[in-house]
Amino acid sequence: MGSQAAAHFAHLRRLAFTKEVQQMAFTFVKYGSAVYCFRTYVMALTACTGPSMFPTLNSRGDTPLLPFSLPFFNIKGDLILLEHFSVFAKIIKVGDVVTAYSVQNPRHIVCKRVLGLEGDTIKVPWSSTNGPARTVKVPAGHVWLQGDNTLNSTDSRHYGPVPYTLVNGKAFLKIWPLKEAGWVSSHVPALL
Repeated sequence: MGSQAAAHFAHLRRLAFTKEVQQMAFTFVKYGSAVYCFRTYVMALTACTGPSMFPTLNSRGDTPLLPFSLPFFNIKGDLILLEHFSVFAKIIKVGDVVTAYSVQNPRHIVCKRVLGLEGDTIKVPWSSTNGPARTVKVPAGHVWLQGDNTLNSTDSRHYGPVPYTLVNGKAFLKIWPLKEAGWVSSHVPALL
């Protein structure tokens, strides 16, 4: 009789443990889904590296965010906040700084300024890397993206208009480095 009671008690403990694990797994999935949805449809934090958006972003170059190296936090560049509503609502405008999947390598995300929307005509000046001067009309469903650092940016001048579906966020706030923190301006630089 005592061994049956002990076996029953052990069974109840296993059931309680299983129920607790199920609740923890459900909570993890629930909060993980909420974070995923927030990052995908509302707002995300990203690092902008490389020289193409100098001086607007990454004015310090690709220096680490921390003066020491951590294997799980070795981000370089500027940290910016992106909002996704403007992309989904299709209210991106000329002058906005956006992130998009690279036309050349979809595994990479690029950070560029929108200089043309569908129907706009873009004058591409002569350069040794882009060839002769030309005029390009941005087709329907596309945007023209260029880096602010026109002398060191691979952008629409090289690969043409970018499908709007590759745009995934609008940069609105630079949060790191702290001394440069502030709103990301939406304008067309005078250099262009």
